[in-house]
Amino acid sequence: MALPRIATREEWRKERIALLEREKQLTRVRDELNTLRRELPMVEVTEDYVFTGPDGPVSLGDMFDGRRQLIIYHFMYDPTWDVGCSSCTAGTDEMSRGLIDHLNVRDTSYAMVSRAPIGKLEAWKAKQGWDLPWYSSEGTTFNLDFGVTVDEETGHDEYNFRTKAEFEARGEADFFDQDQPFELPGRSCFLRADDRIFHTYSQYARGLESTGGSYYFLDLTALGRQEDWEEPKGRADSAREAMPNFAT
Repeated sequence: MALPRIATREEWRKERIALLEREKQLTRVRDELNTLRRELPMVEVTEDYVFTGPDGPVSLGDMFDGRRQLIIYHFMYDPTWDVGCSSCTAGTDEMSRGLIDHLNVRDTSYAMVSRAPIGKLEAWKAKQGWDLPWYSSEGTTFNLDFGVTVDEETGHDEYNFRTKAEFEARGEADFFDQDQPFELPGRSCFLRADDRIFHTYSQYARGLESTGGSYYFLDLTALGRQEDWEEPKGRADSAREAMPNFAT
């Protein structure tokens, strides 16, 4: 197992201060990105989606729960599956009551949406001990419209704003080599203004890491995430695949 080199306290402090400047640069760039994100235009949602909750039909507007903003996590749960996506499950395990309360204080609600029927969602939710609102989009085009269900037959061959042709050009054509339609993760943000609902932002793939969680804590440590793609090599006795399900 490869470990960091040993240094004196003075040597460590010198290199830590040098790294601090890079970290400050990243903070400034992140602030700039957040500004650009807030300056994005918004698109009105005109489709009258009807979701299913534990108590019956629910509209997109209902999910706001009286607040101005709504964050939806597109949780991967295919209608044919008996269990939820392991990575989505691991991420949801990290959603604390305090985090949700803090979002609510800032006029923002949080909910999850999946294509699986509500019975399966409720069963998985109970098994995991979650109390987050979770709705089924079964029978709607919501997942297709927001880029988390891929189905070439209906013209939805894009993920993370990249088309199938663009995946192929990058040598990643095998991304589509699975039975369709298939599910993928994402997160979308909505704003309510004057009884109109607007889509303001969506993120997918590794963009979902931007909200932190265990990964960002591990990034602070000498051993990192202990996954096979990280540098320097050899920091973990058994490097894991880049699969954020935290099964190991």
